[in-house]
Amino acid sequence: MKIGYKDIRCVESGGPEPGVGCAGRGVITSINFLEENGAYDGVDYVSYDVLGDVVCGGFAMPIRENKAQEIYIVMSG
Repeated sequence: MKIGYKDIRCVESGGPEPGVGCAGRGVITSINFLEENGAYDGVDYVSYDVLGDVVCGGFAMPIRENKAQEIYIVMSG
């Protein structure tokens, strides 16, 4: 975790090699890891930048698990 301007906390998580595993599983694993290690303690807002692909369902996990109060979908062409 990197702490930046105005104490903004930034985390980057990777996933499996393309075509080797379920990248959505990385989303689930990352969020669970952050929760278990107190990354959300004392935080007012959390922003995720994830793919909209739902091939294996992992990208929808924050929605399914009620980990979000509001969800904004941003698309570009």
